[in-house]
Amino acid sequence: MNQTNLPPVVSVVGRPKVGKTTFLAKLIAELTRRGYRVGVIKHSVHEFDVAQAGKDTWQHAQAGAKAVAFASAKQLVITRSVERELSIDEVAAMLGNVDIILTEGYKHADKHKIEISRRELGTTLVSRRKDVIAVVSDHDVDLSVPRFNLEDIAGVTLFLQARYLS
Repeated sequence: MNQTNLPPVVSVVGRPKVGKTTFLAKLIAELTRRGYRVGVIKHSVHEFDVAQAGKDTWQHAQAGAKAVAFASAKQLVITRSVERELSIDEVAAMLGNVDIILTEGYKHADKHKIEISRRELGTTLVSRRKDVIAVVSDHDVDLSVPRFNLEDIAGVTLFLQARYLS
C-alpha cells in the first residue's frame, strides 16, 4: 500500500494522564464491534524494547541484529533499528489491510486530531487549532468543531464513520 492510498489517519492527543489510552481502547472496541478493521500506532518520544531481557529475540537484538521478527500462527511482531524517526505515513503503510488508523500521540504531526481535555489538567489545547477535528472534554472549548463528553464513545464513533468510513 503506498502512502497515497493509506486509510484515514486520526491522532488522539492530549496532556499526559488525560485518559488517551483508556478513551482509545474504548473507541477501538466500538469501531471493531461495528465491523471496522482498526490499525493503531502508539507514538513514544522514548526508546522502547518489546523483547524481554534474556529471551531469544532480546538476545538476537543484543547480538547486533538490525531487525528481529517474532512470528506465530496468529501474530507477527517485527522490531528493527531505524536511522531516523519514521513519519506516521511510513509506519501506517506497514499496518496492512485496515479501514482506519488511530494514533496515540503525534501531537505535532500534520494529521487530523481528536483532542482529549480535562478541566483539572488545564483547558488549553496541546494541538494546533487547525488540526483539531473534534474535542472530547468535560468543559467548553472555544473552537468550531464538534465537542463530545468524555464517555461519548458512540458519538465519536458516529463522527468518524460519517467523516471517514462512509
